[in-house]
Amino acid sequence: MARSRRVSLPPSPRGAARNRHGRGLRSSVTGPHLPVLRTRAESFESAVAETADYLRGLWPDELANVSFEIAGIPRSVSADGLDRWWVDSAARRVVLYRLPIERLAHAQVEDEAHQRMHVEGCVFRAVAELLGRDPWDLAPERYRDL
Repeated sequence: MARSRRVSLPPSPRGAARNRHGRGLRSSVTGPHLPVLRTRAESFESAVAETADYLRGLWPDELANVSFEIAGIPRSVSADGLDRWWVDSAARRVVLYRLPIERLAHAQVEDEAHQRMHVEGCVFRAVAELLGRDPWDLAPERYRDL
């Protein structure tokens, strides 16, 4: 059986600075005048971090040594279904699972504000579970005018 011979060609005179079909480097999708878009993961991390900082400001002693972590999905499925977060009270650790929180939310309106509120609600419920309190008791001043 005959074997095909591979022949290596010299590099193109166009150089490595060009992309496919001889066009120049690609620019960002948003263009030079608009801000760069954030990914869903970055938006999720930002919402968790800002909510955790807010709660640490309200409960500095109780949340001083608590670590907030983000994971993709839980390792196993519980009897109640897919967990949205996991709280380890002994290690002072809260793990939020990004994909179940984002994908299993049944919001009537799918916009960035509602998604962020859903993430914030999950952080509130996870911290309430850690502290043994009701989520509404974590920030009573926040909901006074509602």
